[in-house]
Amino acid sequence: MPKSRIRKKADYTPPPAKQAAAIKLTNRSWVAPVMLALFVIGLAWIVVFYVTDGSLPWDTLGNWNIVVGFGFIAAGFGVSTQWK
Repeated sequence: MPKSRIRKKADYTPPPAKQAAAIKLTNRSWVAPVMLALFVIGLAWIVVFYVTDGSLPWDTLGNWNIVVGFGFIAAGFGVSTQWK
């Protein structure tokens, strides 16, 4: 049986104007610093709470300081969903 001819399809490249617009829409250079800052703030909040035996960062919150620290960390994970 004869072998069929291989057809090479040209690769699609969008026009330059559309490429420039796409780059502007996906510029999210703020995501990584904000994400890391939220992680560090949350971790520091929890560590300070444990090291100071509950008297810092806010004495009136009591053990809710742990929830606040994990809230910062959860917010960091929420921001990380915007990273591309």
